[in-house]
Amino acid sequence: MLGKAQDWFRCWFTKVWKVRGGGLYACGYAITFVALEVTTVVGELAESDSIGNFLSEQLIEFIFRFATDSIVNLIKALMWPVYIVEWRPPFGAIGLGIAYIVFAKYLKKPITEWLFPEADTDTQTES
Repeated sequence: MLGKAQDWFRCWFTKVWKVRGGGLYACGYAITFVALEVTTVVGELAESDSIGNFLSEQLIEFIFRFATDSIVNLIKALMWPVYIVEWRPPFGAIGLGIAYIVFAKYLKKPITEWLFPEADTDTQTES
């Protein structure tokens, strides 16, 4: 089951990586979106009296509310750099700038190799 979850996450993150430009912005978006979604689900479960009550009475309402919350979370995740900059001006902006430099230098290559292992083997066979 863990392998399937990891494959699903890799597939989803690969799509995010491609659409969001394959850098720190893509990683920040993915982390923010997942954190917001987990917070939404945990909050919904916490509001319920019990798991049985949640499943029997609130499941349909939860699905519709979760769908609208997911759209809001998507928009919030797109704006993640703004939250970092607003966190502690000017240190948030300085930290974000440093993060972009550190990410490009140390993290982008390993993440790209993890997401696209077939690209690495294609490059090695061509040389």
